[in-house]
Amino acid sequence: MAPNLEDRNSVFEFVVRQGNGVKGLVDSGLSTVPEAYVQPPEERIDKENAIKYDLPPIDLSKLDGHGPDHDEVANQIVRAVETLGFFQVVNHGVPLHLLESLKVSAHYFFSLPPQRKAVYLADVSPSPLVKYGTSYIPEKEKALGWKDYILMQYTNDDEALQHWPQEIKELLLEYLRSSTGMVKKLLQVTLGNLGVKPDDSMIDVLIGKKMLSMIFYPICPNPDLTLGVGRHSDIGTFTVLLQDEVGGLYVKIEQDTGYGKKGDWILIPPTPNALVINVGDMLQSI
Repeated sequence: MAPNLEDRNSVFEFVVRQGNGVKGLVDSGLSTVPEAYVQPPEERIDKENAIKYDLPPIDLSKLDGHGPDHDEVANQIVRAVETLGFFQVVNHGVPLHLLESLKVSAHYFFSLPPQRKAVYLADVSPSPLVKYGTSYIPEKEKALGWKDYILMQYTNDDEALQHWPQEIKELLLEYLRSSTGMVKKLLQVTLGNLGVKPDDSMIDVLIGKKMLSMIFYPICPNPDLTLGVGRHSDIGTFTVLLQDEVGGLYVKIEQDTGYGKKGDWILIPPTPNALVINVGDMLQSI
């Protein structure tokens, strides 16, 4: 039964506890964002005045050789890491057909009946390493996030094949394998700039905890009032993000740079065949 959209408890029960998600809310029919999802004005993004990121993606294939091309690309990576903390890469080694398959499989998974996805709710999931939900901490958030997600922590292939959702596990494992080499290259360049020559054991420690997630942002009737994922930083070394054609990723400038002034927001538009790299808290602390 559809929830009472004017009753926060009814919306919470339907979306969070029953596992219908925001997609279920949208599918039930609504013309405005329920109050439970309306963000305080100070948390919203000033999209009209956001700066559009217009730097070309970094070509990682040039890291494979030596000489001026290698050094220039390494410098581009270091500048991006030290300033904005976000950059886009192409020729990254992840097969393009795999990226397209991931987009298709994500849409397929979130289109499944609610009862199929709800088996991965935190209280009933067959593994603590797999979680389906909507807002990350819905019980404590003043405004819920306009998204649904499936989150998986990787320990080994056997456990992934046993517990990850049947519909997406093979593709996600393939993506994990094919993207790990790229992350290692980025770490070698970044740490090398600090005078550190990381060996395999050091890199394995830095990327030891691997998390994969698929996030779905249903069509929103009032996108200026809510957010999919609120302001946050990521805790790891690098986050590798595949955007679809819709976009919607904004980055806040933390200090005056050539990109803009402190406090400005930058829109990171989708770029065909590119992956977005976000510098995490662990790497920033080194």
